[in-house]
Amino acid sequence: MPEAPNLNPKQHKKALEFIETVTENADTVQKQVLSQILNQNACAEYLQRHGISTSDVDAFRRQIPIVSYEDIQHDIQRIANGDKSPILSGRPICEFLTSSGTSGGERKLMPTIAEEMDRRSFFYSLQIRDEPARARPRQSRESRTGAFVPGRLQLITRAATSSSARSTRSPSTPARPRPFSAPTPTKACTPNYSVDLLKTPKWSGSGQFSHPGLSAQSGTWRPTGQGFAVTFGPEGSIRVTDPSVRAAVERVIRPDPILADNIEAECRKGSWKGIIQRIWPNTKYIEVIVTGAMAQYIPTLDYYSNGLPLACTMYGSSECYFGLNLNPMCKPNEVTYTLIPTMAYFEFLPTNRSEFDAKDLVPLTDVKLGHEYELVVTTYSGLYRYQVGDVLRVAGFKNKSPQFSFIRRKNVALSIDSDKTDEVELHNAVTNGVNHLEPFGATLVEYTSYADTTSNPGHYVLYWELREGGTPVPPSVFEDCCLAVEESLNSVYRQGRASDKSIGPLEIRIVEEGAFDKLMDYALSQGASINQYKAPRCLKSEVMIQLMNGMVKDKFFSPKCPKWVCGHKQWIKENGGI
Repeated sequence: MPEAPNLNPKQHKKALEFIETVTENADTVQKQVLSQILNQNACAEYLQRHGISTSDVDAFRRQIPIVSYEDIQHDIQRIANGDKSPILSGRPICEFLTSSGTSGGERKLMPTIAEEMDRRSFFYSLQIRDEPARARPRQSRESRTGAFVPGRLQLITRAATSSSARSTRSPSTPARPRPFSAPTPTKACTPNYSVDLLKTPKWSGSGQFSHPGLSAQSGTWRPTGQGFAVTFGPEGSIRVTDPSVRAAVERVIRPDPILADNIEAECRKGSWKGIIQRIWPNTKYIEVIVTGAMAQYIPTLDYYSNGLPLACTMYGSSECYFGLNLNPMCKPNEVTYTLIPTMAYFEFLPTNRSEFDAKDLVPLTDVKLGHEYELVVTTYSGLYRYQVGDVLRVAGFKNKSPQFSFIRRKNVALSIDSDKTDEVELHNAVTNGVNHLEPFGATLVEYTSYADTTSNPGHYVLYWELREGGTPVPPSVFEDCCLAVEESLNSVYRQGRASDKSIGPLEIRIVEEGAFDKLMDYALSQGASINQYKAPRCLKSEVMIQLMNGMVKDKFFSPKCPKWVCGHKQWIKENGGI
């Protein structure tokens, strides 16, 4: 993804002052943002449909409903089909940004106006990173910052990160965007993996979602015919045949067969431990998202990088860019995001309500420390009180603007009976189960799950792709993994297993190496964005389930029921009797 520019002291100070001002006056800024959005989009059919024809903030709060993507999908499809009337926005829709297409099973199209590209570029320029700036070498012909920016040539739709990377607009920023190592034409390569790492020995590095970078790391590295670059990915050796791409690359660097041979020799070694630093010895840190579902990739990143710092800098989506991590070199489990009040109008829906309406929404500056909320946004591009689907916890404040920890995606859950298992709980349970493999040197590469209701009773199924160690793992240990996962799930699940017998034994299915690459290939063939792809934690698609079942090597079940104590007995136990 594009990285913030190397700010000189004056630009650095200006960005800091901006953040200080908007967070100190967050309430006022938010009111101005909502008024601007309503005024700009006053002619939009959607607003008029709900009785909003002026920048009446009070009317907006009374009359605009909370919506999900499904509620506005018909309007978005009209725009995608070529309707030029102001349906959602008073400004022309210039393109659609696509969601990952993995969290909910289908990709979403998010309408975008031209001015939003400026706003996002400005947001990038605000990524103030004192520690990375000190760690990062000065830009020169021999030392450049690189980034994994996978992408495919698209017309009206593209991933938000690809759109920012490819944007040629002049951003209204306090500093110019940082140039990448690779020239712009390489971003439009037709292979799924086009990688902006051509000046390989001096890379100082970044990426966005962990998975695409790791998939590229795991691929086959080959020098191209001219020896001037290294191309890698699931496709194996990819020859760049597009004349414009080859010409653009040759203007940046000259062929270096010795370097190409050295890189290939390094990658042919038995172990890939520390491969990043072995190829890019001057790497100082890795910029990557490691919150939420991405947290599982931390051990793998540590393995490939020999424990380089992981800088998690920003929080955004296809709908909008939201917030910055003002302490980007903190530990992954300490990452919080300060929402920038100028990016959109933010509201928050408390997660402890089973039913809600618009009056339940909490403004940005009224959220409470320690409470969890679902994020709701109103954007300049024409989304109004839109549920993003992210659950956040208030971890602190920057002046009057709250700082949030990303908790999970909403509605990514397993359920058989009355049990509900969300993404965070599933990840923690899987982590506890995988611990049993450590003595055998085996590690978890990737996992997903689904609730199998074809059996009686239904049961949870986990698909695990493993990197085997030197010692074979006995079947009894995999059974211990199953039980450890079950022991880590909530009491409702354990009651269903141990008492009600409404849930069957948890099953782990070990899949072939590369199974999750094939799952990704299928998602891409259905329109998911490679640049935003995240392996789905819970499979909903029957096709995906059958695809994974076709690559199962072995199956293991929990050997017994997990421990469960009836609620009142648990109370007696914890309180020493009545």
